[in-house]
Amino acid sequence: MSDSRPIALDAMGGDHAPHEIVAGAVHAVRERGLSVVLVGSPRVLYEALADHDATKEVPIVRAEEALSMDEGALASLRRPRSSIAIACHLVRRGDAAAVVSAGSTAGIVATGKLRLKGQQGVLRPAIAVAIPTLPRPTLLIDAGANAEVKSEMLVQFAHLGTAYAELLYGIDEPRVALLTIGSEAEKGNKLVKRAHELLLTSPGLRFTGNVEGHDLLSGRADVITTDGFTGNVALKTMEGAVRYAFAELRDVVSESRLARLGAAMQRSRIRELRRRLDPEAYGGAVLLGLNGTVVIAHGSSRAGGISAACKLAAELSAGGIVSRIGERVAAPHRSHRLW
Repeated sequence: MSDSRPIALDAMGGDHAPHEIVAGAVHAVRERGLSVVLVGSPRVLYEALADHDATKEVPIVRAEEALSMDEGALASLRRPRSSIAIACHLVRRGDAAAVVSAGSTAGIVATGKLRLKGQQGVLRPAIAVAIPTLPRPTLLIDAGANAEVKSEMLVQFAHLGTAYAELLYGIDEPRVALLTIGSEAEKGNKLVKRAHELLLTSPGLRFTGNVEGHDLLSGRADVITTDGFTGNVALKTMEGAVRYAFAELRDVVSESRLARLGAAMQRSRIRELRRRLDPEAYGGAVLLGLNGTVVIAHGSSRAGGISAACKLAAELSAGGIVSRIGERVAAPHRSHRLW
């Protein structure tokens, strides 16, 4: 399956917008062979493209406004002509295959819900994030879109994540786990206990039980379902721990000549580990459950991360992630009796 439509890239969102966003777009076009359209201020973007001699390679769609990184969900209503809103509009009318933005997560989620609407049967769109486990990434869902949920939503998040894992990682029966405070079925609050019961009897899911926070990087599951509050805290805690570990490693290997020699001998392996644990290498998070593909790149993304996000968006769109989720949610044997 292929999709010749371009990726609509919000060029004004992100800590390093628009220059790193433009550089990422140029890389995606030249090195990955993707089709990308930049959405934002034409004058600013044309100048940035000119720096790469790419004014004829990447088209621009005008957007009169932009959401700042500190703006929340209400900004989607206050700024109907923002770059992320225009990007979503391009997808909605079929002129673009997917949206990519490194802007405010709250603004992207709110704008996506408003402009693209939730898929029929989907209770709440949820954010799926790839965790760098081996031999393939584990999906954590929800990672921040829904702070308060019902047990039935955790079951549906598992279905959304399963559709993603089947498509992107080629897993026939993804293992699904529920994030809580203990591996035993009776551990957790009422929300989690009820979700555990529903997951055990939900057709189409390979539920393997509960996992705890220390299992996030263990690879014990292909999909881990949780509420957005817990998922976001867990994700950021893990990212902070990785940064701390690398900072400590850098200090240790620079303490003596022998340590520096040992680090030099292992340089390629250390570099590969850093690359594998870099959130930008995975292209970002995906907002699943909308009538369109939306990829949320890390707010601090540089050109490489933006290019990877465009690649991820193109793969999901070409693979028909929206239709796959629609089929899974609407399957007769799952109906709406659980929710």
